[in-house]
Amino acid sequence: MGHRLSKISTRTGDSGTTGLGDGSRVKKTHTRIACIGDIDELNSTIGAVLSFTSSVTIKPILHQVQNDLFDLGSEVAIPGVDKILEPALTRIEKDAQELNQSLKPLKEFILPGGNQAAALCHMARCVCRRAERSLWLLTEEEQTNPLSLKYLNRLSDLLFIACRILNLESDTAEPLWEPTQRPS
Repeated sequence: MGHRLSKISTRTGDSGTTGLGDGSRVKKTHTRIACIGDIDELNSTIGAVLSFTSSVTIKPILHQVQNDLFDLGSEVAIPGVDKILEPALTRIEKDAQELNQSLKPLKEFILPGGNQAAALCHMARCVCRRAERSLWLLTEEEQTNPLSLKYLNRLSDLLFIACRILNLESDTAEPLWEPTQRPS
Protein backbone atom coordinates (compact mmCIF):
# COMPACT_ATOMS: atom_id res chain seq x y z
CA MET A 1 0.00 0.00 0.00
CA GLY A 2 1.32 3.45 -0.88
CA HIS A 3 1.41 6.44 1.39
CA ARG A 4 -2.13 7.68 1.97
CA LEU A 5 -1.39 10.59 4.30
CA SER A 6 2.02 12.04 3.63
CA LYS A 7 1.11 15.49 4.97
CA ILE A 8 -1.22 15.87 7.95
CA SER A 9 -1.13 19.63 8.47
CA THR A 10 -2.25 21.15 5.15
CA ARG A 11 -3.63 24.52 6.34
CA THR A 12 -6.25 24.26 3.58
CA GLY A 13 -9.05 24.37 6.15
CA ASP A 14 -8.01 27.65 7.73
CA SER A 15 -10.70 29.50 5.77
CA GLY A 16 -13.53 27.40 7.22
CA THR A 17 -13.82 24.90 4.38
CA THR A 18 -12.73 21.31 4.08
CA GLY A 19 -12.10 18.99 1.17
CA LEU A 20 -14.28 16.03 0.30
CA GLY A 21 -13.05 12.80 -1.23
CA ASP A 22 -14.10 13.92 -4.71
CA GLY A 23 -11.94 17.05 -4.49
CA SER A 24 -14.80 19.48 -3.88
CA ARG A 25 -14.77 21.80 -0.87
CA VAL A 26 -17.61 22.56 1.54
CA LYS A 27 -17.99 24.66 4.64
CA LYS A 28 -16.96 22.94 7.84
CA THR A 29 -20.48 23.62 9.09
CA HIS A 30 -22.06 21.65 6.21
CA THR A 31 -24.42 18.83 7.20
CA ARG A 32 -22.15 16.35 5.43
CA ILE A 33 -19.18 17.33 7.62
CA ALA A 34 -21.27 17.11 10.80
CA CYS A 35 -22.34 13.61 9.73
CA ILE A 36 -18.75 12.56 9.05
CA GLY A 37 -17.80 13.88 12.49
CA ASP A 38 -20.57 11.92 14.19
CA ILE A 39 -19.52 8.73 12.40
CA ASP A 40 -15.89 9.36 13.40
CA GLU A 41 -16.94 9.97 17.02
CA LEU A 42 -18.92 6.73 16.97
CA ASN A 43 -15.92 4.83 15.64
CA SER A 44 -13.68 6.39 18.30
CA THR A 45 -16.14 5.55 21.06
CA ILE A 46 -16.24 1.94 19.91
CA GLY A 47 -12.44 2.00 20.02
CA ALA A 48 -12.71 3.07 23.67
CA VAL A 49 -15.12 0.19 24.34
CA LEU A 50 -12.62 -2.22 22.82
CA SER A 51 -9.84 -0.87 25.03
CA PHE A 52 -11.85 -1.81 28.14
CA THR A 53 -12.86 -5.34 27.21
CA SER A 54 -11.21 -8.66 26.53
CA SER A 55 -14.49 -10.25 25.41
CA VAL A 56 -13.80 -12.82 22.72
CA THR A 57 -17.46 -12.54 21.78
CA ILE A 58 -17.74 -8.77 21.36
CA LYS A 59 -14.24 -7.74 20.26
CA PRO A 60 -14.29 -9.26 16.75
CA ILE A 61 -17.81 -7.97 16.10
CA LEU A 62 -16.97 -4.41 17.13
CA HIS A 63 -13.66 -4.51 15.29
CA GLN A 64 -15.55 -5.33 12.08
CA VAL A 65 -18.05 -2.56 12.88
CA GLN A 66 -15.14 -0.12 13.14
CA ASN A 67 -14.05 -1.10 9.64
CA ASP A 68 -17.63 -0.66 8.40
CA LEU A 69 -17.80 2.77 10.01
CA PHE A 70 -14.57 3.78 8.31
CA ASP A 71 -16.20 2.75 5.02
CA LEU A 72 -19.34 4.67 5.95
CA GLY A 73 -17.32 7.79 6.75
CA SER A 74 -15.58 7.58 3.39
CA GLU A 75 -18.95 7.01 1.72
CA VAL A 76 -20.28 10.24 3.21
CA ALA A 77 -17.02 12.04 2.30
CA ILE A 78 -17.37 11.08 -1.38
CA PRO A 79 -20.80 12.13 -2.68
CA GLY A 80 -22.44 9.49 -4.84
CA VAL A 81 -20.33 6.57 -3.62
CA ASP A 82 -21.94 3.64 -1.80
CA LYS A 83 -19.62 1.60 0.45
CA ILE A 84 -22.11 0.04 2.88
CA LEU A 85 -23.59 -2.91 1.02
CA GLU A 86 -26.15 -5.58 1.87
CA PRO A 87 -23.63 -8.08 3.33
CA ALA A 88 -22.61 -5.60 6.06
CA LEU A 89 -26.24 -5.04 7.02
CA THR A 90 -26.97 -8.77 6.99
CA ARG A 91 -23.89 -9.47 9.12
CA ILE A 92 -24.79 -7.06 11.94
CA GLU A 93 -28.40 -8.26 11.94
CA LYS A 94 -27.13 -11.84 12.29
CA ASP A 95 -24.66 -10.83 15.01
CA ALA A 96 -27.42 -9.07 16.96
CA GLN A 97 -29.75 -12.05 16.65
CA GLU A 98 -27.09 -14.54 17.76
CA LEU A 99 -25.93 -12.41 20.72
CA ASN A 100 -29.48 -11.78 21.86
CA GLN A 101 -30.16 -15.53 22.13
CA SER A 102 -27.84 -15.77 25.14
CA LEU A 103 -29.64 -13.00 27.03
CA LYS A 104 -32.66 -13.22 29.29
CA PRO A 105 -35.63 -11.20 28.04
CA LEU A 106 -35.85 -7.76 29.61
CA LYS A 107 -38.69 -7.31 32.08
CA GLU A 108 -37.53 -3.86 33.21
CA PHE A 109 -35.84 -0.93 31.56
CA ILE A 110 -32.13 -0.83 32.23
CA LEU A 111 -30.04 2.26 32.84
CA PRO A 112 -26.88 2.90 30.85
CA GLY A 113 -24.00 1.56 32.89
CA GLY A 114 -22.55 -1.54 34.43
CA ASN A 115 -18.86 -2.19 33.92
CA GLN A 116 -16.60 0.29 32.10
CA ALA A 117 -16.85 -1.41 28.72
CA ALA A 118 -20.65 -1.65 28.92
CA ALA A 119 -20.98 1.98 30.05
CA LEU A 120 -18.84 3.10 27.11
CA CYS A 121 -20.84 0.85 24.80
CA HIS A 122 -24.00 2.66 25.95
CA MET A 123 -22.26 5.92 25.02
CA ALA A 124 -21.44 4.43 21.62
CA ARG A 125 -25.12 3.50 21.21
CA CYS A 126 -26.12 7.12 21.88
CA VAL A 127 -23.50 8.46 19.46
CA CYS A 128 -24.76 5.92 16.90
CA ARG A 129 -28.26 7.32 17.19
CA ARG A 130 -26.89 10.84 16.67
CA ALA A 131 -24.91 9.68 13.63
CA GLU A 132 -28.09 8.15 12.24
CA ARG A 133 -29.97 11.44 12.78
CA SER A 134 -27.13 13.32 11.06
CA LEU A 135 -27.30 10.99 8.09
CA TRP A 136 -31.07 11.48 7.91
CA LEU A 137 -30.51 15.26 7.91
CA LEU A 138 -28.07 14.86 5.02
CA THR A 139 -30.62 12.64 3.26
CA GLU A 140 -33.14 15.48 3.45
CA GLU A 141 -30.67 17.66 1.51
CA GLU A 142 -29.28 15.18 -0.99
CA GLN A 143 -29.34 11.51 -1.93
CA THR A 144 -27.54 9.06 0.36
CA ASN A 145 -27.20 5.29 0.51
CA PRO A 146 -30.41 3.85 2.03
CA LEU A 147 -28.46 0.84 3.30
CA SER A 148 -26.27 3.13 5.38
CA LEU A 149 -29.33 4.49 7.14
CA LYS A 150 -30.50 0.96 7.87
CA TYR A 151 -27.00 -0.02 8.99
CA LEU A 152 -26.84 2.72 11.63
CA ASN A 153 -30.35 1.87 12.81
CA ARG A 154 -29.43 -1.80 13.25
CA LEU A 155 -26.08 -0.90 14.77
CA SER A 156 -27.70 0.95 17.67
CA ASP A 157 -29.63 -2.26 18.41
CA LEU A 158 -26.44 -4.34 18.18
CA LEU A 159 -24.65 -1.96 20.54
CA PHE A 160 -27.47 -2.21 23.10
CA ILE A 161 -27.21 -5.99 22.97
CA ALA A 162 -23.41 -5.76 23.21
CA CYS A 163 -23.80 -3.66 26.39
CA ARG A 164 -25.84 -6.42 27.94
CA ILE A 165 -23.37 -9.11 26.86
CA LEU A 166 -20.43 -7.13 28.27
CA ASN A 167 -22.17 -6.91 31.63
CA LEU A 168 -23.21 -10.57 31.53
CA GLU A 169 -19.71 -11.80 30.69
CA SER A 170 -18.20 -9.84 33.58
CA ASP A 171 -20.97 -10.92 35.97
CA THR A 172 -22.01 -7.27 36.41
CA ALA A 173 -25.64 -6.60 37.25
CA GLU A 174 -27.48 -4.40 34.80
CA PRO A 175 -28.60 -1.23 36.55
CA LEU A 176 -32.41 -1.20 36.56
CA TRP A 177 -34.58 1.86 36.15
CA GLU A 178 -36.53 2.68 39.28
CA PRO A 179 -39.42 4.97 38.40
CA THR A 180 -39.82 7.96 40.64
CA GLN A 181 -42.91 7.78 42.82
CA ARG A 182 -45.16 10.73 42.09
CA PRO A 183 -47.96 11.89 44.34
CA SER A 184 -51.44 11.29 42.93
